[in-house]
Formats: sequence, structure tokens, C-alpha cells
Amino acid sequence: MLLGIAGSFLPVLPGPLTSWIGLLILHLTDAVPLSWIFLIITLIIAVLILVLDYIIPALGTKKFGGSKAGVIGTTLGLLVALFFPIFGFFGIIIWPFVGALVGELLNRTDSDKVVKAALGSFIGFLTGTFLKFITAIIFLGIYIKDLIAYWQNFM
Repeated sequence: MLLGIAGSFLPVLPGPLTSWIGLLILHLTDAVPLSWIFLIITLIIAVLILVLDYIIPALGTKKFGGSKAGVIGTTLGLLVALFFPIFGFFGIIIWPFVGALVGELLNRTDSDKVVKAALGSFIGFLTGTFLKFITAIIFLGIYIKDLIAYWQNFM
């Protein structure tokens, strides 16, 4: 479940899908059985969020006139924020935008549209990250609720 939350921010881990695997592991124990219908519904949600995570940043970039370089810059900026936490928590916000800005600057010469395109890349990234994070937190809440119910029955 914690890997799923981390996966909301790390581009290499599919956050909600990883959280769903936590729910599946909980179900496979004899201690806390979940219904298969519940597991299928949550799997569909996790896969939908995974697909939307690829679509939303592209839509944000396209809507604001951005390019693929801006999206790549946003991802690289996120990696810089994670491995070099210079600005603390605000680095998660600052570095992806800086990465999008640099990506757009390297891709085009029209400086008027660069900031707008970088902003589109950044907004798309934030929206996808927010959706993944909220889904992973909800799955964690379900996990904790079921564990608490199990412990109450056990004692």
C-alpha cells in the first residue's frame, strides 16, 4: 500500500495498481477476505486511473500548446525533485515546472508560448499525480478499515 502511494509520485511505479495489489494480497489471506466483485471494481478503477495518467498530461500539454519535450521535462524535473530535495516539499512543485520550461525552451524558440506550454505540461502532470494519489489513499483507507475490523474480531 505504501509503495502505491509512493508510485503516485514516482513515474516508474504504477501507484493505484500497486495499491490494488495490496488489496489483492489482503484478500488472499484467510484473515481478511474481500469480495471478488469489490476486487474487480477496484481493479477497473486502478487500470482506468493508470490509463488516465497517460492521457491527462498529454491533454494538458496539447491544450496549452506544449510539446512532448515539455512532458519529458516535467518527468525529469520530478526525478530531480525526488533525488535532490533542495527545496523540500516545494521542490515537488518547482522542479517539474522548471523541467517543463526547459523542455519547451529546448524544443521551440517562440518565448511567448514557452511558459504557457510549460504550464500546460505541469498542470497535466499535477492532475494525473493528484488522481493517482487520491486513489492510492482511498485504497489505503479501505485496507486499514478492513484490518481494524479483523483485529476487532480477533480480540
